[in-house]
Order: sequence, then C-alpha cells, then structure tokens
Amino acid sequence: MPTRRRLVFSPAADVIGSELDLHLTGRHVVHALTPGFCDAASVYLLERWLLEENSYATADPPQIEARRLALRVGADAAEDWEPVLPVGQVIVFPRETPYARALATGQTQLLDAVDTHTSERLSASGPGDARIHDLLESASFLVVPLQLRGTAVGFIACTRGPDKAPFLIGEAVAVESLAARACVALDNARRYERERRMALAIRKSLFPDTARTFPGCHIAHGYLPAGQDNIVGGDWFDVLRRPGGQVSLIVGDAMGHGPASAVAMIQLRTAVRTLARLDIPPAELMHRLDALACDTPGASFATCMYAEWDPDQRTCTLVGAGHPPPLIRGSDGRSTPVTLTSAGLPLGIGTGTYEPTVLDVTEPTLLLLYSDGLVESRHADIDQGIARLAQALDAGSADPVDGTEQDGLRSLSRRLLAPYATGDTGVTDDRTLLLAELTPLKD
Repeated sequence: MPTRRRLVFSPAADVIGSELDLHLTGRHVVHALTPGFCDAASVYLLERWLLEENSYATADPPQIEARRLALRVGADAAEDWEPVLPVGQVIVFPRETPYARALATGQTQLLDAVDTHTSERLSASGPGDARIHDLLESASFLVVPLQLRGTAVGFIACTRGPDKAPFLIGEAVAVESLAARACVALDNARRYERERRMALAIRKSLFPDTARTFPGCHIAHGYLPAGQDNIVGGDWFDVLRRPGGQVSLIVGDAMGHGPASAVAMIQLRTAVRTLARLDIPPAELMHRLDALACDTPGASFATCMYAEWDPDQRTCTLVGAGHPPPLIRGSDGRSTPVTLTSAGLPLGIGTGTYEPTVLDVTEPTLLLLYSDGLVESRHADIDQGIARLAQALDAGSADPVDGTEQDGLRSLSRRLLAPYATGDTGVTDDRTLLLAELTPLKD
C-alpha cells in the first residue's frame, strides 16, 4: 500500500499527521490529491465533531452541518478561491446529498457528475465565475467519509474534469486509505488544539490585571513557561488589595512544570486570594498557606515570596517560604537582594517558621519578585544568577523609555525576560517576574 500511495498521490501524503494543526493537516490532504490525482479536492469536518457535541440522535439525520477545512483546485492556493469558496465556511447538506449519504452509510459515493445540491450551491456562490463553471463540468465525483472508531466526523470530496478518466474503484479504495490516516491525524490535532485552548484560558484567568492602579504602586509582570510545548506550569504570581488598603504581591513556584504542577499552582493561588481577604498579618497568612499546602496534592515543597506594601505607613513587609530573595532598587540606582530575617521553609512541610522582614520605604523604590527559573541554571549557582539578574535590572532601569511609568515597567519586564526567550541559557524551569514601583504617599 505505501508503494501504491506514492504512485497515486503526491509526496504531501507522506507528511499528513506530521503537525498537530487541523488546518495544516487539511492542507496536506488536499495537496496530496491535487493536481495529480484529481482536479479539485476539499476536506469537510462535521461542526458537531469540531465543537465536541454529542452525536446525532439518528444515524441518518435530515441534514448535516460541515465546515470546509481545506480546499485546493488545481495548483491554485486556497486564498485564490476565498471570495467564492472560503475556508472555514459552514455548509448545511440535506439528507439526499452524496455527502450526507456517505456519512450515514459509511460508504464512499462515486458519481459521474456533481449532484444537484452542489451544482446549485456552487452556481450561487460565484455567479458568472468561469472557474465555477469548470467545476460544474466535472465528469467524475468522489465523496469519501472520514470515520473515527466507527463514527463519521467528516468527508473528503474529489472531482475530475472531462479531460481526465473517471475515478476507478481501486482509486476510491486508495483515497479511503488516505482518509483513514488523515482522520487519525485530524483527531490528534483537534485534541491538541482543545488542550491548548484550555491551557490558554487557564493561563489568562490566572494572570492578574496588572493594569489596575493601586495606591502608591505600579505593577508589571512577565512570564515564560518551560520548554516549547508548555503553556502553563507551576509558577504563579498575583497582586491583591488587602482589607486595610495595603497591596499584596506574591510570586510562587510549585515543583516541576506541566499539568500536575499547574493544578497545584492553581490551588495555592486560590488559597492566597482567600487568605488575603482576611485581616491577618503576612506571617500568619504564610503559616495558613503552609497548612493548606500540606493537604494539597503536588503542593509540597512549593516556594513563594509574599510582599505587603503599605503606602501610608511606608513599609514593605516580606515573608519567604524557601524562595529566592527579592531585589530592591532605590534612589542610589543599585539593585541588591533583600537580606531576609528568615528565608523560611518551602510550603507543605508543616514545620515551617515564617518571620517577617519589614523594610522602611521612604522614597520611590523598585521591587522585583521572581521565580528561581530566572536565576538557576546548570552553568552557575543561584548567587551568581541573582547577581546577574540585579545587573540586568540596573541596566534596564537606566534605559530611557517613552510613555507612562507603567509603560516603562512593562518595557523593563520584557527586557529582563528577553535573554531567556531563546532557550539557549540551559534553564529548564518556568520563568516569572513581578515588578512593582513603590511610591510612599505624602502626609
């Protein structure tokens, strides 16, 4: 069969399934078929399948709704046909059409002309278009169902003009073989895209609105997940308003990266949000978070750094749980790590002692909270990484930026993350930072 496939189809058939992308997979299918095997080819997927709704109540519904995933006519690009036959268009096919019959019976439909429904639809889509007239002159028409584990999910349609020999039974069987392989690839791509959409939705919901204004505090953040395929991992950060008017800032890191770490991270972040609404001191908040982490799967040994900024009292209280120390940059223009009273033990151990470090902030000060992915690598110890990050903070802060103070912080966060975006640093962990410009309120 592999030899037969290469004789019938173009080399594009060999790359079907090489990418986890629905539209690219559809294009591979139609490029495998046209222009060598047929004059025009299209791939349609059932809208219900794409939306992951339940199957039809009956095996032979009165009509089906299918979305055009890919199209190729001759050697033309899909864009050439976009005005008349746009990719992404959803079409309703009545029961009597060969498309609906192919899906209902699971059998390939081989006809000697385009059916009446298709003829009327094509004529209406491009009246006066000579290319549409050529399609309607097709002398052979083939509809092959796409079936996944016995369930119809779409179909492939092929046409040949009068200058070519009609489709043979053996050629229809070859397209069925191609369809079977394409169907698996399409399902893999659909599942991947669904998981990616879910991960993106989770990540979007987790990021705080750093455009919000807080008394005496401007915020900017940056985040890079580990690896090329991860979208959300174990790092989290948040900015919250406390009952007394203070602003809470936190950066945390659940061990590892990927789905398991993301679940632990979500639970820890939710717990912090709940605790921050209580009128309790920062050290007590961390004690309660530690107790919750003991009962949260995957949260043991998570680390975090919590900061509470009080612009009226001009103090910033820091409590750490096994996390790298924040960097602080005052009017002297030099960034240094904060010397903490106690680094604290990671969360979830149950024996942690969390002591606050209180900083007097009497002038505008830049505070940087970050995850260890920014300072740990295989090539240097963490102290060298912290020193390197401090130097980058100084260099970035010295560069002039047009726009508001908020724009300057955003630009600075991007510059701090830029060296890690190439993937050449040896860092394999998520990288997160939270910048805060702390400005004491006047008496």
